[in-house]
Amino acid sequence: MSEHHDHACMARALLLAKRGIYTTDPNPRVGCVIASASGEAIVGEGWHERTGGPHAERMALDAAGSSARGATAYVTLEPCCHHGRTSPCTDALIKAGIARVVFAGEDPNPDVSGGGARQLIAAGIKVEGGVMSASAEALNIGYITRRRSGRPYVRSKIAASLDGRTALDNGVSQWITGSAARADVQRLRARSSAVLTGIGTILHDDPSLNVRDTSLKEVCQPIRVIADSQLRTPVEARVLKLSGSVWIYCIEAQLPEKLLAAGAEVEAVAADGQRISLPALLDSLGDRQINELLVEAGPVLNGALMSAGLIDELIVYSASHILGSGARGMFDGPVLESMDQRIDLKLVDLRRIGDDCRLTYRKLP
Repeated sequence: MSEHHDHACMARALLLAKRGIYTTDPNPRVGCVIASASGEAIVGEGWHERTGGPHAERMALDAAGSSARGATAYVTLEPCCHHGRTSPCTDALIKAGIARVVFAGEDPNPDVSGGGARQLIAAGIKVEGGVMSASAEALNIGYITRRRSGRPYVRSKIAASLDGRTALDNGVSQWITGSAARADVQRLRARSSAVLTGIGTILHDDPSLNVRDTSLKEVCQPIRVIADSQLRTPVEARVLKLSGSVWIYCIEAQLPEKLLAAGAEVEAVAADGQRISLPALLDSLGDRQINELLVEAGPVLNGALMSAGLIDELIVYSASHILGSGARGMFDGPVLESMDQRIDLKLVDLRRIGDDCRLTYRKLP
């Protein structure tokens, strides 16, 4: 097979994998393409549709049938070699008579992590990794981050005026951005494992934090997480009136009977003074298999996360208006005394969303 053909087939597999972007959590999004032995035709395709369902390789093998013998399988992640909810995909590939496996990136899951490739090689199958690995990692950035660090990938979303203001001094913030930007946020929520906010936002804005865009089909609603050190969340809060899970994190083991009766799960983590230790919060979320965490909060929580270097990606929806110096900013933090104390970020994407601009930044290595 030519390098061009390998990339074309892997690109197709990545497109298939994206079909599971809203439904596979906490599993990775994976696609598979099977090309005939001659390389002239695609004989099978599949993708991981949802947790507990067949993996991409098995879907593609079922579609290929006997044509899989002697064929090449293109997979966006190293095939699994362990028993989980399903049996190993390596066994299925070997049994089907696949002659060559090309995968994009190694699975950092310690139960796999190179073991899948080794098992295939031991069975006489030619194996090549690293084809379009950057694109594959971007698709599964949350899963990969959690497997490598034990914490979710933290993505903070902020809607701001042109002068960097997120609300008027009286707290009014609806609406800074237009309908197109708000629809884009719905897609961010839909791909996230959980949405994190602070108690200040709960008390001032009473947000829903769920996915309400009916055009997004088969969405797994993100878990709604509240950082509430003193358990001030009112039982009448909108997040507690909606279906789905709500996790409230505090700093002392308490028995908040009313919140528990309202359906919330309450967990105490280590304290940082009078506030929750944010590293401890992220560790807990990682332990609970949260891959992508979307932060929708005010300047206090965003400032604390940014100052601690815990925001991996910052998405700013910048609107074309001015709110003035009396309005609220994006981040609360210490007063800087020199320019070398500033937090530098890398702009990785800039695009127009309706009448607004979306700027995506990532922290520097």
